Order: sequence, then structure tokens, then C-alpha cells
Amino acid sequence: MQAGPGASNRATSAHSTESSLREKTIEHLFIGELLRCLWRKGMRDVEVLRAEVDRGGYDLVIEANGIVRHIQFKASHRTAKTADINVHINLERKPSACVIWIQFDVESMELGPYLWFGAAAGEPIEALGDLIARHSKGNRNGFKAARPNLRVIKKARFEVLNTVEELTRRLFGDR
Repeated sequence: MQAGPGASNRATSAHSTESSLREKTIEHLFIGELLRCLWRKGMRDVEVLRAEVDRGGYDLVIEANGIVRHIQFKASHRTAKTADINVHINLERKPSACVIWIQFDVESMELGPYLWFGAAAGEPIEALGDLIARHSKGNRNGFKAARPNLRVIKKARFEVLNTVEELTRRLFGDR
């Protein structure tokens, strides 16, 4: 079935007006794809834990193959011009922490590629850097206050992984 005129604009608009729903949808799709990949690899001793409070800098904790990963998710559609993201400094305190920036198709919601910022399993995440994030909206005078607990990570610092299989190897190693 072919979409009518304006369908792409409506889909793009919905991604901003329904961003909370989109974020959860992407997260659920990702978890499903990751669990399917782990299943095919014979990794069945898996735990997925959600953060109830967003204070530690991560969205999920996933354990597989004896490796625990604290994961911060970000998402943007493949044609987005987003050049950087903000990451909470508490993520640096978590063993094997990482950031997965999921790219997706604006129409089909198909996931990939995946942008990876992290280290080998068991290693601490690379230093987030010193670039302090600012609020996206200014006060009544237009001043955008600093957000001292957030660091700006440029897209160029991420490694591109094209498939969930590549990402699974990066997260939990080969088996």
C-alpha cells in the first residue's frame, strides 16, 4: 500500500508531537531485536531491568553472557540533522556502561544503524568530556542555563554498527 501525499510530513511531525510514545516504541523494538539475536546465539540467561528513576544516566540494565551493561538510549530518525546528544555524568560510574543511539526509518520504524559509544565488556565507558550541556529553552531573557550534570557527546565520537548482530557482539562478546 502506497502512502498518499503528505504522509511523510505527518509521520515526521508525529515523531516530535508523540515523542514519549516513539521513545518507548523504539525501546521495545530494540529489546525484542536484541533478545531475538541473543536467542539465536544460544544466550538464554538474560535479564532486562528498567530504571524506575532516571538519575543514574541509564535507561536499561541488560545482563547476558555474564556481562552487565548499563545502557543509555537515544533515538533519532535517519534523516535527522542531530549532531550531538546529552549524556548524564553518572553513567561514567557504572561498569560497562554505554550509549546506544538508535537510528530508525521515519515511515516504517525499522531500526538501524546503531551508533555505539562505549568500551569492551568489563571496561568503563570512555570519558564523556568537558562540554557541559545547556537547557534547550532560554529563560525570559533568552539565557540558556548550564546543565552541569550533562555532557554533550558529538556524533563523530560514536561508532556506526549496521546490524543488531554487530551491536550484540559489541555489548556481550562472541559466543
